[in-house]
Amino acid sequence: MSSKITIIGAGSVGSTIAYTLANQDIVSEIVMIDINKNKVEGEVMDIIQGTYFRDPISIVAGDYEDAKGSDIVIITSGIARRPGQTRLELAQTNVNILKSIAPEIVKAAPNAKYIIVSNPVDVMTYVFHKVSGLPENQIIGSGTVLDTARLRCGISEHFNVAQRNVHAYVFGEHGDSSFVPWSSATIAAVPVDNYPAVMKASGVEVAPVDKDYMIEYVRKSGGKIIANKGATFYAVSASVVQLCNVILAASDSMVTVSTMMKGEYGVEDVCLSTLALVGPEGYKGKVLVELTDEELAKMKASAEALKSVISQIEI
Repeated sequence: MSSKITIIGAGSVGSTIAYTLANQDIVSEIVMIDINKNKVEGEVMDIIQGTYFRDPISIVAGDYEDAKGSDIVIITSGIARRPGQTRLELAQTNVNILKSIAPEIVKAAPNAKYIIVSNPVDVMTYVFHKVSGLPENQIIGSGTVLDTARLRCGISEHFNVAQRNVHAYVFGEHGDSSFVPWSSATIAAVPVDNYPAVMKASGVEVAPVDKDYMIEYVRKSGGKIIANKGATFYAVSASVVQLCNVILAASDSMVTVSTMMKGEYGVEDVCLSTLALVGPEGYKGKVLVELTDEELAKMKASAEALKSVISQIEI
C-alpha cells in the first residue's frame, strides 16, 4: 500500500508511533516534524536504520511543507503529563501549542485525515475543530480507543478469555469521567452480566466482573504507568496505528474516537468518545447504541466535565 503519514511531535508517543508504523506495511512514507530538530533527526536515523528488514520505506525529518500530500497527519505535540497531573491540567499549555501548529499543517496538508493524540485529547480535538477550518470528517480524536483496549485487556484477564472475544467499550472523556456502557458489553455473543451463568452451565466457574474495579483500572492505568516508568507510549502508539489501519482500509470500522457531538444523547458542542464509523473517508458518523438511563446520565456528566474545562481556556 502506498500511503504517506506525517507525525507532528517526536516525543515518546510520536516516535513510538513512527517506529510502529515503520514495522508495518500500511505506509510507504513517513514525515516527522518537531521543533527540536536534533531530536527528530536522531529518531529518524534510529528508526530508518532498522528498516533494512522490511520493504523500502521513506522516513524523513521535515518541516510543515514536507507534509504535502499526506493521507494522515497525527498530532502528538504538547507537554507530557507529569506524575500526579491530570490530563485536563495540561489544557491551556497544549492548546496554545496546537493553535500555533494548526494553520501551518493545514496549509500544507488540507486534504489529510487528522488524528489528534495530544492530551487532553477531547479538549484538543474540540479546539482543532474550531481553529483548523477543516470539515468534520477529517478530524478524529484518538479518544477512548486506548481506554477500550485497556478495558478489554482487563476483562479478558478476569475471564481468562482471548481479548478478541471481548466486545466492550469505554465512552465519554479520555480521563476520569469516562464510563463503560455495560448494557452493550459482551463476551462473543454473551452479555457480560450473563457470562458466569453461561460458563457454569458448561462446567466452568468464573466470578462476575467487578465493574467498579474495572473502570478504575481503565482510568488509572495511565497514571500508574507514568508513576512507574515516567511515560506511557507503547499502548497508545499501538492504538493510534490501529486508527491509521482503519482509515487506510478498504471498508469502515466502528471505533470509540472523539468527535464533535451535535445533539446525540442530548449532548452538543463538545468532543468526546462514542462508537463511531471511521474508514477511508474519515469520520462518517456515530453509531448510536442504546444506553440505559444511568449510562446516559454518565455521558452527560462527562460532557459537562469537559465543557467546564473548555470554558476556562482561551481558544
